[in-house]
Amino acid sequence: MSRSIIQTANAPAAIGTYSQAVRYGDTVYVSGQIPLDPATGQLIGNDIDAEIRRVFDNLAAIAEAAGGTLANTLKLNVFLTDLGHFGRVNEIMATYFPQPWPARAAIGVVALPRGARVEMDCILGL
Repeated sequence: MSRSIIQTANAPAAIGTYSQAVRYGDTVYVSGQIPLDPATGQLIGNDIDAEIRRVFDNLAAIAEAAGGTLANTLKLNVFLTDLGHFGRVNEIMATYFPQPWPARAAIGVVALPRGARVEMDCILGL
C-alpha cells in the first residue's frame, strides 16, 4: 500500500510540521483541527458553539477531500480545555454525524494551540 497526503484549501493550512491528513490504503488519519477559519488562518470568535461547528466543518472538508464524509468516521478524539462544554459537543455533533456514531474519546486538556478551546482529530474508513 502507498501513502498519500490529503490537502484542501477548504480547511486551514497546517500550522506546523504535519499534513492535514494522510491516507494509507482505505484509512485516512486526519490531523487535529482547531477552530481556524480556512480563509484567514485565524482563530474564530469567542462563541463555543461556533468554535465547535468550525472544527466539524474543517474535519468535514478534509474528509471530502479524501473522498468521504464525516459518516466515514471510525474514531473521533475531542480535546477540550473545559469539559463543561462537552454537552455542547454532543448536541452539535448529532447534527454533523449520522448514526451509528463513531467511537469517540473526550479528553480535558490544560491548553491547545493558539489558545483554542476545542480540538478534534479523526480516523476515517473509506
